[in-house]
Amino acid sequence: MGYKVDPTDEVRFDGRLLQREKKEYVLLNKPKNFVTTTKDEKGRRTVMELITRASASRLLPVGRLDRNTTGLLLFTNDGDLAKKLTHPKHGVRKIYHVELDANLKAGDLSQIRKGLELDDGLIEVDEVSYIDGTSKREVGIQLHSGRNRIVRRIFEHLGYQVVKLDRVVLAGLTKKDLPRGHWRHLTAQEVINLGMTIS
Repeated sequence: MGYKVDPTDEVRFDGRLLQREKKEYVLLNKPKNFVTTTKDEKGRRTVMELITRASASRLLPVGRLDRNTTGLLLFTNDGDLAKKLTHPKHGVRKIYHVELDANLKAGDLSQIRKGLELDDGLIEVDEVSYIDGTSKREVGIQLHSGRNRIVRRIFEHLGYQVVKLDRVVLAGLTKKDLPRGHWRHLTAQEVINLGMTIS
């Protein structure tokens, strides 16, 4: 028979008192050429190599970023929070900086705003716009879909190739003071804010 352990229970194994694992949250600014997985059967470098010194606990990535996509990736041992952050019903906000192989035509920009019918259904973005002070090849796009490779697929559907893709905001977290390839622990306030974004 199973028994659900309460936070006040004392659990012992072989006479040793077991401690509850402290919940940890680590934010990484992922560089290119790392796969978002714990192990890779093809021998490619994984994001786990980048956070080896972050914690003694077993942290797992929340969601995925393609091998060639850079930017914010969260790791945690808090399974409940990870599930909520990746579940579509919570609509976690993500903002990407996209660089294309050609200028994005105004007509295509408005088509993305209206929503596109892809092979797996309609995709609607929250916002999309040119980035001020840059060429029309650079676009900011905000969405909450968790569909696989969705940003790349939006632009490929319209005949563009994505040259660079960088996730600059994830659930209210930003890359401020976090250089590429570096990680940091979330502050207590950031953890509270994360919980509020998905409640």
